[in-house]
Amino acid sequence: MSSSTNSVPYGVQILQKISDKFPRLTRIVDRENLYKYSVLILTFITYAAYHASRKPISVVKIVLYQNCSEVTTPAPINNTDPDWCNWAPFNAEHHNALFGTLDSAFLFSYGIAMFFSGIIAERVNIRIFLTIGMILSGTACSMFGLAHYYNIHSMWYFIGVQIFGGICQTTGWPGVVTAMGNWFGKGNRGFIFGIWNSHTSIGNIIGTLLASLYVESNWGLSFIVPGIFIISSGILIYLFLVVHPSDINSDSHLNEKVQNGRKALERNGIRRQSPHRDYNVPEENEILKGSSEEKKPSTSPQEVSIPLDDISSKELSLLPSNKDEVKEKTEGSPILSHLNGSPKKAVGFIGAIKIPGVIEFSMCLFFAKLVSYTFLYWLPNYIKYSSTYSPSESADLSTLFDVGGIFGGIAAGIFSDMFGKSACTCAVMLFLAIPSLYAYNLLSSVSLFLNITLLVVAGGLVNGPYALITTAVSAELGTHSSLKGNSKALSTVTSIIDGTGSIGAAVGPLLAAYISDLFDWTSVFYMLMGSNVLAILLLTRLVKRELQNVG
Repeated sequence: MSSSTNSVPYGVQILQKISDKFPRLTRIVDRENLYKYSVLILTFITYAAYHASRKPISVVKIVLYQNCSEVTTPAPINNTDPDWCNWAPFNAEHHNALFGTLDSAFLFSYGIAMFFSGIIAERVNIRIFLTIGMILSGTACSMFGLAHYYNIHSMWYFIGVQIFGGICQTTGWPGVVTAMGNWFGKGNRGFIFGIWNSHTSIGNIIGTLLASLYVESNWGLSFIVPGIFIISSGILIYLFLVVHPSDINSDSHLNEKVQNGRKALERNGIRRQSPHRDYNVPEENEILKGSSEEKKPSTSPQEVSIPLDDISSKELSLLPSNKDEVKEKTEGSPILSHLNGSPKKAVGFIGAIKIPGVIEFSMCLFFAKLVSYTFLYWLPNYIKYSSTYSPSESADLSTLFDVGGIFGGIAAGIFSDMFGKSACTCAVMLFLAIPSLYAYNLLSSVSLFLNITLLVVAGGLVNGPYALITTAVSAELGTHSSLKGNSKALSTVTSIIDGTGSIGAAVGPLLAAYISDLFDWTSVFYMLMGSNVLAILLLTRLVKRELQNVG
């Protein structure tokens, strides 16, 4: 098998062979669009699985430490120990600080490793990169749950698992954004990425629901089941993800089809050529050999031109005029090296941060993710603390924050496309999030309806800017005009922006843990509102620039 075929995922190769047996179906279906939207769906599933495997810890915190006097004692247990229902070492007085340490171990390792992950992703096969990362991430998630079965109580074990998981999770974001950027152009990018980025909220919801199924009966499964989910998704990616259009447009099945057609015509002595046309000049529906070669006198039959009606003009335009010019692409070749002609050198860290807007949006995302991830890791616990709901009910209710995040991400993308002002869109949503956070802390306990309404609104306003910056803005900056057509900055820019945001994501839950221990949850909400103010201030220069360009 040729190396060009090797670049095509095995599952796709099988589907191609099956489809080639039905030429009529091949003519009806636009194969390139089929691959394009398969990338949309597969990357959506990929990052939903990544987020699903991050969520169990926020749910399981509720049962690792709780007031045992309020818990029904199982029949086999007759224990007078007031901590009988808690899991050491989290039965300490300042248990929130211990949970905050776990969150930070994951998120700091994630944030630091992200800066390197994007650079690595520019130089390796993205599909293999994602597959390995997903399998290792699932393993890390499952290892936390195995502590329940093997009766592990070492804080260092839990910290080690979290650090390992954080590093493995960095493979996800640069990989999926690069694949999406390769297939989807700038038109309506905000809207497309807004819908696509709902994978974050969908993944959070899936992870929360899976964890809540077992949290009160067997919390180990709350980690193992999401771990199996991401490992299974990784295998799916390995088999079917087509990272770049050239992976399938230059593969050997088209060339094989051409060669078979040429041989068949030559066997039958058929010579077909468009009238009044030099046969050395290719037409859209013809493949001619050696258009640059000189004609040589020969007694052999004149070279034939072959109409290939079963191959689309788009596919023909991507085939070389000479079979010897076919570029072979192996699994180890750089994913983006075939863009814009000759391979270009990958953009380094310093070059990437010099791109206008990268620093401002990176720092804005620092505070936006600080707020979002504080909710991600502590919302079920806060709901349990401020209400009479059970652990599973608190976890289920917390998913409404992510439901709001879905609509917020889509709305941010639509507004960004309509007005072409990403910084203004983020600033407005961040500003409106401040009163929504204040209202939720003040009124969430009044009624279930008010709790749900305020959760959805706050989720949309908090996650909208976060979604826009990590998707459409990152993709836009990664293909900025200052790069002069060099597409190899996309993963690096993405990793810088998301890596900076992830440091903020690590700081938020840690601050929330210590502030709630030392003061109260109201103080935590004041910290979150202050973070939004700082995020808005960081966007001031970009907002002014966008407003000056009006008209």
